[in-house]
Amino acid sequence: MTRITFIGFDADDTLWQNETFFRLTQERFEQLLADHADRDHLHDRLLAAERRNIGHYGFGVKGFVLSMIETAIEVTEGRVAAPVIAELLAAGREMLAHPIHLLPHAREAVEAARAHGAQVALITKGDLLDQERKLAQSGLGDLFDAVEIVSDKRAPVYARIFARHGVTAEGAMMLGNSLKSDVLPVIEAGGWGVHVPHPLTWAFEHAEAPSGNPRFAEIADLSGLGPLLGEIDA
Repeated sequence: MTRITFIGFDADDTLWQNETFFRLTQERFEQLLADHADRDHLHDRLLAAERRNIGHYGFGVKGFVLSMIETAIEVTEGRVAAPVIAELLAAGREMLAHPIHLLPHAREAVEAARAHGAQVALITKGDLLDQERKLAQSGLGDLFDAVEIVSDKRAPVYARIFARHGVTAEGAMMLGNSLKSDVLPVIEAGGWGVHVPHPLTWAFEHAEAPSGNPRFAEIADLSGLGPLLGEIDA
């Protein structure tokens, strides 16, 4: 068995809270438009807009806000009031300034990865400025050997990252809350995909777990990384 020499961590909802703030903003969005559509309809329309717009705006707060505004225009047939738009924009600015809240065992997990002797990287997608801000505020920045902020997470993207850092896919591991982005494409690239579940994972990131795949693992929280590395490299 190849020893794990490279460990990547997802950021949002793996090392720190993120989706919680999206959910709170979405609740406010639904309240603002409650006179025009019910909550379930607004939820579905907004999710459809987000899926449609990812290719244009990418992942992150800015694309989310633009999708809320687009949905508001659609469901009101162009009659959405300017103060509603202003409030949605203000909500986006609040999200971009929200303090970082580390998830349990985040620092210990990154330190455990370093103690294992592996290269340690943050691999995250989203808005460049926002992700850099969150990393700086997290206090974890000095623990990473590399930071990769990408537009999407697919097998070729991971393969390029592994090659850039001089490691083989067989010795690479990625941890994250998204089966779709953090687990399946890494396994496809030949590495280890470790699922760290989060109760509020965005619907876009849902996928079936590759149960039975020898390079798939799931840990209840980040405290399980150290024991997992011990098992794999035993």
